[in-house]
Amino acid sequence: MIKVIIADDHPIVRAGLKQIIMEDPAITVADEASNGAELLNYLRGQAYDVVLLDLTMPGMDGLDVLKQLKIEKPHLPVIILTIHPEAQYALRILKAGASGYLTKESAAEELIKAIRKVHRSGKYISPSLAEKIAFALDEDTTKLPHEALSDREYQVLCLIGQGRTVSQIADDLALSVKTVSTYRTRILEKMHLENNAELIHYAVQSGLVD
Repeated sequence: MIKVIIADDHPIVRAGLKQIIMEDPAITVADEASNGAELLNYLRGQAYDVVLLDLTMPGMDGLDVLKQLKIEKPHLPVIILTIHPEAQYALRILKAGASGYLTKESAAEELIKAIRKVHRSGKYISPSLAEKIAFALDEDTTKLPHEALSDREYQVLCLIGQGRTVSQIADDLALSVKTVSTYRTRILEKMHLENNAELIHYAVQSGLVD
């Protein structure tokens, strides 16, 4: 039996995922967590075979949780399940140690297939993401401006690109307005841009927003 733990801050999403997973008699949802800290507490006291982790959660976001999880449980496979398009986060997530990346629009059978594959020590990515990775390998190796950003700076850039204000981003990420403003300043400096309008234009042109 494959024991899965789900971490997502929306009870309805957790219930839907659990219903899909329990249709496979070889997989069971052993526990559910509503945030990153709760997930890490579960992992420190129980054994699981696969983690299903939402990328956007209050407090520690999914990427921060993933990094901590890979320090404490380096061999535990993690599938990131998110609303964010593959182009935004997938490569960063996989480099950070995730075993799989799925959008929440993925079909139910794809989720089951991903759980089974990462449990066998494999990696799971969708065909469309595999194609993006192949093209990325063929492209010039010169880094794009946003690739010099830290993970948190990149996250703030994507949210600015969506037209979110500093206050809204602070609420989304459970950070202070001052902290978000500091990230914004660093982003502008690193990317040699002047203002939010230029950041939004860059994000749109680079396909970092829907």
